[in-house]
Amino acid sequence: MTVALITHPACLEHDTGDWHPECADRLRYVLRALEGEEFLPLLRESAPQATEAQLGLVHPADYVRAILDIAPGPGERVALDADTLMSEGSREAALRSAGGAVMAVDAVVDGWAKRAFVATRPPGHHAETNRPMGFCLFANAAIAARHAQARGIARVAVVDFDVHHGNGTQEIFYSDPSLFYGSSHQYPCYPGTGSAGERGVGNVVNAPLAPGATGAQFRAAWDEAILPALDAFAPGLIIVSAGFDAHKADPLAQLRLETSDFGWITRRLLDLAGIHCGGRLVSVLEGGYDLDALAASAALHVRTMLEA
Repeated sequence: MTVALITHPACLEHDTGDWHPECADRLRYVLRALEGEEFLPLLRESAPQATEAQLGLVHPADYVRAILDIAPGPGERVALDADTLMSEGSREAALRSAGGAVMAVDAVVDGWAKRAFVATRPPGHHAETNRPMGFCLFANAAIAARHAQARGIARVAVVDFDVHHGNGTQEIFYSDPSLFYGSSHQYPCYPGTGSAGERGVGNVVNAPLAPGATGAQFRAAWDEAILPALDAFAPGLIIVSAGFDAHKADPLAQLRLETSDFGWITRRLLDLAGIHCGGRLVSVLEGGYDLDALAASAALHVRTMLEA
């Protein structure tokens, strides 16, 4: 199966500081884990920079310009909130994160890849229409979804297994029945959204998990709530917000997933992509802050895409 790996070294230049969990080593560990012989079939591509028009599919022009005009000097950082920072390299990194997601959609729509994994940073699922937050500047998965619609795919789904609820994606999708958002996440936890009662116009399915929930509870939430709704929605494309911080080793939350659980959910999503999307699936990296657990889980995610 043809799988594209889309990344760019500029994403390593988003300098959040030595103390920050969303650090460049996250991407280094993921890319190192994808270097072995079993990953030789990956089509390795450089993420382009998103255009302002592409960012504008989700974000107003004044928001885009406000972010892009922030220009820290060498060694400087600008805090956008308590944990969302920009350094000298952040502008290009953010543009390539969004641009990589757009490129992944083009890859599967144009047919030169069946699936794609976008290994970039900063992540995106907390970025709202007009607000950066939670380490995120632009809403990468949502931008990819709107781009897919511009390419002729009428119904697009974003599914999210990051331990933190993707409030940004939900906010962007909330009133649009042509888009679907499904998420499992720890609740209560940052950012405080994601209760089961948040349903949009029937196009949002949240499956909150209590702190300490295991892989068995995670799998039940997907099997009983999210996957049936995704199947009923019948998307033309599935986009995955692939955060690996629900792993039991992760320091930022308290879910207890094993690495194997990420292989399981990848396989289940690929099954539905085979039914509804001609097998097409795009995955974009979100969270994951224990470096070894992140690397192992991302590698299994990509291996499953290659083997399916």
